[in-house]
Amino acid sequence: MSEHGKGLWLAVTAYVLWGGLPLFFKLLQAVPPLQILAHRVVWSLILLLLAIVVLRRGKTIRAAAQGRTLALLACSAGLIAINWLTYIWSVGHAHVIEASLGYFINPLVNVALGVALLGERVGRLQWGAIGVAAVGVLVMAVGGGGSVWISLVLAFSFGVYGYVRKIAAIDALGGLTVETLILVLPALIVIVVATGNGTSAFGADLRLDALLIASGAITAAPLLLFAAAAKRLKYTTLGLLQYIAPTLQLLQAVLLFGEPLRWFHTVAFGLIWAGCAIYALAGWKAASLKSCPARGGARP
Repeated sequence: MSEHGKGLWLAVTAYVLWGGLPLFFKLLQAVPPLQILAHRVVWSLILLLLAIVVLRRGKTIRAAAQGRTLALLACSAGLIAINWLTYIWSVGHAHVIEASLGYFINPLVNVALGVALLGERVGRLQWGAIGVAAVGVLVMAVGGGGSVWISLVLAFSFGVYGYVRKIAAIDALGGLTVETLILVLPALIVIVVATGNGTSAFGADLRLDALLIASGAITAAPLLLFAAAAKRLKYTTLGLLQYIAPTLQLLQAVLLFGEPLRWFHTVAFGLIWAGCAIYALAGWKAASLKSCPARGGARP
């Protein structure tokens, strides 16, 4: 399989896993969001350190996490912490539709960053596709009311996070490990304080304990897949694939959690998927022309 093909599979798998996160966090609704975030960091780090030991990657990661790369990872660590906390809070407070809107907006942020900062080119048909999707997002933003701040925080924090991880000179495993190392001290402080004042959710219920421990794998797996995909795909392509996750989240919000689906949600949903279809068609046409010089594509 080509590197592009591997990137597609990695990205699709990551987005499907992210799409199922509301189901997981609904099971942790009794736990304060900050404690969930803290346990995500701690248990993720344990899992990642085990992987590094097994793969014998410690020296390579220490060598890479220096200077500019370390500074970039400190930035990405802060961004992903903001993103995680906002998302956990939104699921626990019945704002899954607004959370899904954030990840509908995020691909547009990715496209803007890809064009403005990475010099990626987007054709006219692809710009048209992005425009159609943007109208859908605008419909949801205008109709969604005051909770749109959730959507904007999620969209921009993860969009910039993905850009920083793309330019950081470190692989997926090393980058995520350094990010969690940066976050682990604040996470431990949260857990210790909660334990000291008697508000800790960990240790009171075996089911909750198991879920909090599992949050490590739930956190690490899609992020590793996403970071690996970002190294193999154009950032604009990565952005459009991301519609998989919010679509799954929106379906869960309406079908499983009983959040109301209003007219503007329906209109926006149709427009966004129409944009995705147009973007995919434009990509397929460009690939066909490139592989067939007689039809006007570039020669090898």
